[in-house]
Amino acid sequence: MEDANRTVEGFNPLCGDRITLYVKIDDAGVIRDVSFQGSGCAISTASASLMTEIVRNMHESEAHALFETFHRIATGKDDAVNLEELGKLAVLAGVRAYPARVKCATLAWHSLEAALENQETTVTTE
Repeated sequence: MEDANRTVEGFNPLCGDRITLYVKIDDAGVIRDVSFQGSGCAISTASASLMTEIVRNMHESEAHALFETFHRIATGKDDAVNLEELGKLAVLAGVRAYPARVKCATLAWHSLEAALENQETTVTTE
């Protein structure tokens, strides 16, 4: 994305997933566009793809709250959350049963968190 104002690299050394996340956030804090390029396993790619669909036109604070909810569910720290709240993301809730795959599912989300905080460091799941 040529007009991105935030770009973050993400890496999951356990699985080899790599992502470059491009985000365009306007002055009001709304994510106007988001895309990614990367390579990795199906879980990592699916999670990144779903994330870009879901957070587009969402305010930064909403995206952060969604990250927190998704992360709690993916890591198994919150079973009480209604999966319907996650919409399409609910399909990834099952990764909590496979701890090594949680990092695959959350890589794009950790990268988004770094972009929202305007961090220019490489995000790693280790």
